[in-house]
Amino acid sequence: MTAMSMPVVWGITIAVLLVVEAATMGLTTIWFAGGALAALILSILHAPVWLQIGVFAAVSILLLFMTRPLAAAFLTRNRTRTNAESLIGQEAVVIERIDNVQGTGHVRVSGMEWTARSVRADQTIEEGEIVMVRAIEGVKLIVGKRITEPEPV
Repeated sequence: MTAMSMPVVWGITIAVLLVVEAATMGLTTIWFAGGALAALILSILHAPVWLQIGVFAAVSILLLFMTRPLAAAFLTRNRTRTNAESLIGQEAVVIERIDNVQGTGHVRVSGMEWTARSVRADQTIEEGEIVMVRAIEGVKLIVGKRITEPEPV
């Protein structure tokens, strides 16, 4: 390839990567578009092709590993939990004794009854106690007493 055609190659590469990113919205190809932009600038400055390709790879990898976690955290920061996931952290009332060994237990949270298990396998929780929803496993709520208790290891 001639040095004169490289800006066109990098321009097309940027366009394709941006179209793929717009179609997927998965923060996957945008980082490579940044690398292609850096290579485009070098190609306009008549840098050797090997340097353009090296800078493309280096900038793409750098952007991917350094900024993707920040961007992902920023984009999911205001995410609203929905459905069952929103129960985590809420208080529930035990309506049937929770005993992991016996496989029994039900709670009522937000007006709905759920099968429940204790966060600690060796702990039973009596009917009428107030618990906090710690997690959801399948169709069961994993609950713990309201006092701070360590998570099992």
